[in-house]
Amino acid sequence: MALLAGGIATGIGSWPGTDPREAAATIIGELPDLPHLVELPDRGIGADMIGRVSALLVDLRFDATTRGYRLAARPGGVSRQARDLLRFDLDAIEEAWETAGLVGSGRVVKIQSAGPLTLAAEVELPGGHRILTDSGALRDLSESLAEGLVRHAAEVRRRLGAEVVIQLDEPRLSTVLAGALQGPSILNTIRALPEPDARRILGTVIEAQTAPVVLHTCASRPALATIGATAAAAISFDASTITTADLDVLGTVIDSGKKIALGLTPTEPPATPTTWREIAEPAVRLVDRLGFPRTTLANQILVTPACGLAGASLEWSRRALGLTADIARAFADEPESLGAE
Repeated sequence: MALLAGGIATGIGSWPGTDPREAAATIIGELPDLPHLVELPDRGIGADMIGRVSALLVDLRFDATTRGYRLAARPGGVSRQARDLLRFDLDAIEEAWETAGLVGSGRVVKIQSAGPLTLAAEVELPGGHRILTDSGALRDLSESLAEGLVRHAAEVRRRLGAEVVIQLDEPRLSTVLAGALQGPSILNTIRALPEPDARRILGTVIEAQTAPVVLHTCASRPALATIGATAAAAISFDASTITTADLDVLGTVIDSGKKIALGLTPTEPPATPTTWREIAEPAVRLVDRLGFPRTTLANQILVTPACGLAGASLEWSRRALGLTADIARAFADEPESLGAE
């Protein structure tokens, strides 16, 4: 059985609040087909998408600065905080997994990490320049992340008796490719990273994993051609960002057999009441426009919120997961009837 199936719902990663036990129980209850290890950035330094990675890297650590994170010569408070918070999260999902009777069931769980290019764009070298500006440091970072994710996935498998899917988050990929990053001063420019180099760096992390990888971006203009050309088993993005120019790329991705995790459910409550059928409509239109049968919704499309839910209310976050699950069930059970006149 494939670990990454179409016609199922999952979350992006982040969640409101600071209680990992409550969050884990909610996610397992609402997303039974592909729950995820929840990220709770409201807890502060070391809990956000970037700082959390300090707990995963092998032989590399972060420290905090007034501008964000910086590589540190030795483990410090930030790396200890990140490791403690990650351990709390693993304890919480293990407890919820056991309560739900899932330990040893072989069910699938998703873990997330910022990807190497977003890390290299956001984290500084000790001298204040971004890691992206130093090819050697960028190589070391990607190799450290690759090994750290292998170890992290192994620990999750051991604790839960579950299979694992890995999501790499690359919200800064488009910016990196466009050369739109600001240096430490207006006199420092950061050149665009050539697309082949970006794919090679992503490949360093993706191809080291024994688990399927979902490559996610919530950029307003996602670099779909780049992420679609990697060895990732699935690509993930906000459905509202799709333009006519993206259709050929998406057709090629689907034709190749890759899965698409499509961000459909809004991360904030709509201004007017909205049904799951209305939220699902962009996915139905996309498949129809590309000329694929509606069964593609069941076979190759996963459903997610448009992005992480950390900024939403707890009430809407729960509602969003319910809507996401409703859409996925419809894709799996009645794809041909969706959008019918």
